[in-house]
Amino acid sequence: MIQVSKEMVDLATTVGGFSSGLAVLGALAAIWQLQLLKQQSRTAFEDNLVGEYRRIVADLPLAALLGEVLPEDQAEKALPVFYRYFDLCNQQAFLHLDGRVATATWEQWKDGIQSNMRRPAFADAWAEIAARANGDFDELRALCPPPAFAPKQPAPQEAA
Repeated sequence: MIQVSKEMVDLATTVGGFSSGLAVLGALAAIWQLQLLKQQSRTAFEDNLVGEYRRIVADLPLAALLGEVLPEDQAEKALPVFYRYFDLCNQQAFLHLDGRVATATWEQWKDGIQSNMRRPAFADAWAEIAARANGDFDELRALCPPPAFAPKQPAPQEAA
């Protein structure tokens, strides 16, 4: 029979405890790495949406971004771009409600959306699009209720 000294048992216990401690540290490092990867993925996702915003506003008339009222023909021509902008805003609001964007990011986006909606060209386009797109843009409607929209009436024809 093999004799095991008390020192050997103590050494084995110490090594076992040390190994367990290393395993715990390894698990903590793995959790930290996963959290870091999740944050990096969220940041990249948010950055892609910011890039989409920049592409859309590059197509909007400068006057709209400066808070000016657009002439009727220019407003009509820009309506598809405004639609894309409102669709992006709605998507951002949905992603916030779904917990897929950081709170700080959402606060910045929300401030920008609300600021743009106070500009006359944005407000006019939002009123028209919201009136014509029944059932769409629920999240954006909750954030920025659209103003009332009065469809343009054709000019009366003169009697001959």
